[in-house]
Amino acid sequence: MTELRRVHVTGVAGVGMSAVARAAVGCGLEVSGSDRYYDRGEDLPVLEQLRRGGIALYPQDGSAVVPGVDAVVVSTAIETDNPELQEARAAGIPVLHRSVLLAHLAEGKRCLAVAGTCGKSTVTGMAGWILEQAGLDPTVVNGAPVTNWQSDDAVGNVRMGGDLWVIEADESDRSLLNYAPLHAVVTNMSADHFDMAETRRVFEAFRQRVSGTCIGALDGCDDLADLRAEQVAGGSRFCFRGVPFELALPGAHNVENAAHAAALCALVGVLPEQSAKALRSFRGIHRRLEPVFASAGISVVDDYAHNPAKIAAALATMLPHAARLIAIWRPHGYGPLRSMLDGLTETFAVLRGGVHRVILLPVYDAGGTADRSISSESLADRLRPLGVAVDTVADYPEVRECLRQLTLTSGDVVLVMGARDPGLPHLARTCLLSA
Repeated sequence: MTELRRVHVTGVAGVGMSAVARAAVGCGLEVSGSDRYYDRGEDLPVLEQLRRGGIALYPQDGSAVVPGVDAVVVSTAIETDNPELQEARAAGIPVLHRSVLLAHLAEGKRCLAVAGTCGKSTVTGMAGWILEQAGLDPTVVNGAPVTNWQSDDAVGNVRMGGDLWVIEADESDRSLLNYAPLHAVVTNMSADHFDMAETRRVFEAFRQRVSGTCIGALDGCDDLADLRAEQVAGGSRFCFRGVPFELALPGAHNVENAAHAAALCALVGVLPEQSAKALRSFRGIHRRLEPVFASAGISVVDDYAHNPAKIAAALATMLPHAARLIAIWRPHGYGPLRSMLDGLTETFAVLRGGVHRVILLPVYDAGGTADRSISSESLADRLRPLGVAVDTVADYPEVRECLRQLTLTSGDVVLVMGARDPGLPHLARTCLLSA
């Protein structure tokens, strides 16, 4: 690759794009960015944090793609008719996928990669925190903010350190195949973006790019064989490789996440005892079963769950802690809803005896040329005959009205779930203020 000195990041407010932009700045590149939320004047905290981090923001109209820009960086979500891509092509400026830039930044480093259908961000954050607490000064590039690293100035999805890197490797667009890590973990595999056969092929191809050890869910990997766990009030306890661990995070899935993180860190010399000590102070990942509001014994929890496996894990974790559990979910795209409709139906139907009410928001519409022939009502129509109490709403105010009509009482838990929509965290924090 041609030496990069200056890059422009299209869609820089996205959590993955803001991470690679901050990492590029940390590696000495000059970085600018654009985002449609900036164009609309929406005051997202991430935009101010990026400014403070030295990233100049521009309208997404092509005006930032000028001579001197060595590459325009995009994600798979950016459409081909985006003005900045058109300007880059006209000017002969290379267009790089974010994973290509991240692979370039990590080249020559001791890189640990975290892949898998579920749990990537949590395992990446846990591993980064373990390595930091062990004194190894890692550089961490994550797909979600780590609560321990969040501040007014920092999103929390990047920690710049030395040449030991931990990165989240996404399989949804096969971009994980751009990385060549020293060691890696594949947390689990399920039919999320592809069917199971293709999912396995993608992860097997990824394993071939790992120069050292790949642990986790692939054939022949048994790093969790001795895992024994129990759920306790407010968290989890488990024993791994003979060492007792305590987590402040609930859920069997977080026990597996922690064990994967400890196993990955062991590959670079961290003892299980060091991992156990570090994880006692790990506060979690933004929007991963994150408690965001409590009043009069009623709680609201915010979660990124957007596929059947993640929704099932979130619901199963919260059910024991709720007198009544109200689940609010927003599909993150028309294509994903269509491909996951059977799995979503099964997930909500299986748990219908525990979930008091399901509230479905409209499909999040990011624009573009999507096939909009499916809707949240399509899922509701499947769930009602199965005995699931489900409402569909048009917008956030209708969510609040539904909650008001439910007359919530002490012990009830509201679980807000979904991806992509930047307004969901605000909804979670405010949905009971008028309920």
